[in-house]
Order: sequence, then structure tokens, then C-alpha cells
Amino acid sequence: MFLNYHHLRYFRVIARELNLTRAADKLKLSTPALSVQLKLLEESLGHRLFVREKAGLTLTEAGRLALDYADTIGRAGEELVDVMQNRKRGGRQVLRVGAVATLSRNFQLDFLKPALHRTDVEVIIRSGALRDLLVGLHAHEVDLVLSNQAARRDAERPWHSHLLADQPVSLVGVPAWKKKRLKFPEDFRDVPVILPSMESNTRAAFDRITAAAGARPRIMAEVDDMAMLRLLAREGEGLALVPSVVVRDEIESGVLVETHRISQIRETFYAITPSRRFPNPLVGELVERMGGAKKPR
Repeated sequence: MFLNYHHLRYFRVIARELNLTRAADKLKLSTPALSVQLKLLEESLGHRLFVREKAGLTLTEAGRLALDYADTIGRAGEELVDVMQNRKRGGRQVLRVGAVATLSRNFQLDFLKPALHRTDVEVIIRSGALRDLLVGLHAHEVDLVLSNQAARRDAERPWHSHLLADQPVSLVGVPAWKKKRLKFPEDFRDVPVILPSMESNTRAAFDRITAAAGARPRIMAEVDDMAMLRLLAREGEGLALVPSVVVRDEIESGVLVETHRISQIRETFYAITPSRRFPNPLVGELVERMGGAKKPR
């Protein structure tokens, strides 16, 4: 079956007017010519789309279903023309974001908040490993990727890694840990800690610092997910190594306290974007707001 785009356009106008003569006037066609076009569409779909009554036309069940699809196709066509001609898109815009699964949820929220508060924007967030998300970025399945590390550039993948934030990492725990007055790293022999996995840059830096001091903390857990790491810290059994943004709410409420700020360990946050002729304009707005647009790598 072959669908004619013009037939769908004519059908949408007829469905709005529910009168063939008025629809023909709007389309600058004769009524008999429009009637022929409608009949061709009905024959293509294999269903009548209207019931002809004295008061005018009424959509059939098939007609109502067809109108939903025709409207979707019509809006997509209009948006396509807007994008190709560099005009502002009409209707709701869609922002598709890939976020590394280990990334702080608080940071993601801070970055996306302007888009989330707009009624004309729909945000779709997909989590996963950086490698898989970059494949999706290359395939135009997402508009940008949020990550805690920059992406490697090459001739085939000319990514732009925009540095959005660079924050010190802290050890945090329940308030009782503050009273112990432990010095870092020298007092951390056998101190229970909750750490990111070995793949994390912050974990590697933590291990180097403690090893150089001859301290061997007792590793209670290794956690990839920042939300789980935060929950384990709240249990009170050990100190968790996290960027402060991860536990911002708990620190403000007093549930957790920052026992040690380790300035020599930094957590970075990047927005990774591709080189595209028709980029999603929302991406540039969000990156610019976070101050990373001038710091691509």
C-alpha cells in the first residue's frame, strides 16, 4: 500500500471542516477534485473515513484512528521543514539524553532542570554504560551524553566533551563519624569505607593517597551506582567517598556530614555532543547555562 502525503493533508483539512465544500475552498481545489482525492485515500486504506449525512460529514471509527496518525505525520513533516530551514520548531520539542548509570542523579537534575520546567519540552533519559551511550549518540538515538569522563575523539567520532563542573570529592558519613576526628589519610588503617568501583578515577586516586600514607582502610563495599552509595552511607557503618553533589540533600538535612574534603581528588562532569549539521538547539542552551560551552575537549 502506498500512502500519498497530499492525501493525508487533504484528509486533515476535511476532518477539521467536516464539510467537503469548505475544505475544498481552504485547499483551493474544486469540490469534485477533493472528493476524488478522498476516495483514493479510502481505497488505499481499505476503509471509509467519513459517513456522509445531511448535516455534513462524520468521522467513522477508522477515520478517527487515521486522523491520529495523519496529525502525527503532519506535525513531523512541519517540524522537518522547520529544522531544514533553521526555523524555530513548532509544537513540543523532544530532548533525548543519555546518562552514564554511575552519574549523580542530583547533578543530572541540576543540568536538566530548565528543560524539565518547560511545558513545550519532553525530556527522555536513558541510562547505561558510556560505550553503549556513545553508540546511541552516533546513531542519533540521543542528543547528548552526560558523563563523568570525557570521550576520546577520533576521525570517525569527532565528539565534543564540554566540561560542566569540576568538584572536590569528600568522605561523608553519619554525624557520629565527625566526633572521631580522624586525620586523612594517616588515621585510616582499618577504617570501614564505601568506595566507587575500580573503574572510577576517584577510586584510583583514593587508593594512591592511602597507599602512599601506609594506610589500609577496610573496604565495606564497592558500588557503581551513586544512589546506592548514598544509601549505604546513611546506614552509618562506614564513610563513603562521593562528590558533595551526590549527598547534597542529606548534608543539608543533617542526616550525613562531610568528615573530610579531599581537594586533591576531583570529580568531573561532562556533556558529550556530536558534530551535527542540525543539532538540537536545547543542547546548546543547557550546556551554555552550565558554563561548559567554552571548555570543549
